[in-house]
Amino acid sequence: MILITGGAGFIGSNFIIDWLGAPGQDEALVNVDRLTYAGNLENLAGVEHDSRYRFVRLDICERDRILELLRAQRPRAIVHFAAESHVDRSILGPGEFVRTNIEGTFSLLQAAHGYWGELDAPSRATFRFVHVSTDEVYGSLGPTDAPFREASAYQPNSPYSASKAASDHLVRAWHHTYGFPAITTNCSNNYGPYQFPEKLIPLVIANAIAGKPLPVYGDGTNVRDWLYVGDHCAALRSVLRSGRPGQTYNIGGGVEMANIDVVRAVCRLLDELRPDPAGPHERLVSYVTDRPGHDWRYAIDARKIAGELRWTPAESFASGIARTARWYLEHQSWVERVLSGAYKDWIATNYGGR
Repeated sequence: MILITGGAGFIGSNFIIDWLGAPGQDEALVNVDRLTYAGNLENLAGVEHDSRYRFVRLDICERDRILELLRAQRPRAIVHFAAESHVDRSILGPGEFVRTNIEGTFSLLQAAHGYWGELDAPSRATFRFVHVSTDEVYGSLGPTDAPFREASAYQPNSPYSASKAASDHLVRAWHHTYGFPAITTNCSNNYGPYQFPEKLIPLVIANAIAGKPLPVYGDGTNVRDWLYVGDHCAALRSVLRSGRPGQTYNIGGGVEMANIDVVRAVCRLLDELRPDPAGPHERLVSYVTDRPGHDWRYAIDARKIAGELRWTPAESFASGIARTARWYLEHQSWVERVLSGAYKDWIATNYGGR
């Protein structure tokens, strides 16, 4: 059995769906999630009655309850997705990011380390703790800088990335101090099904369909490395299967694109899939005041995971964005339910003055 934290979120729910959908997969998953605004059990409606799946509503900051759960379920591994992840939210309210990403990871490490120490020698030797993190911990790149490597210096520039950097350091310390078999992954920008529509791609799709403005920060030239979420899940399965404790693996899609080019690509795709009688969707692009301290460029050097674990992304950006756009068009009821009053309040707070 494997324990997942944050499995009701975007990447976690995709990981669970992919895991249980793999041919011949009989290993069970326990999903631990506090169900914050971005945690949505509807993502997992297709597996909720699967005998291999169990959901437990629990806060990772509750160390004693986590340890109790670990002792009862006896997982062979933990995959730690649970995190607050939106940069703009961290700027407006950093406290929750410190609590979940730093204090929560600390509590989870304490519980997991205690559980691991109680295992017999063979089980201790095979146990793994996979900590899922972000490329944003490395800071920002210039136009000619080499992509981030696992040995790149940490230079986080937002409360979000600083909180994730701190969690990475805690995981590293638990391995080097206690021998705890932890592995860290740092991924580039994910996109795909079930992503909460505060992030760029699902926000653009939702607003374009509704004929609303498509907000683009600054001049739209900030560059990101885009990774389809299914490829990320495949990479994490490879890390879980063959990754070396104490190591870091950078996971990237190998697709560097400026934000405005991503928006235009989505608009062109929607022009084909859902034409708007009022004209091309790109007419809705609206440039808004840039976020404070906005990192200019991220890029991932994924040669280590490709060489050691034989993982490379299966999706191109063209194929991945087409799958993503079709999913959102076919799941409009999901989008409508996700767009709750709380989310609308957030959009008004973040974009209203811009």
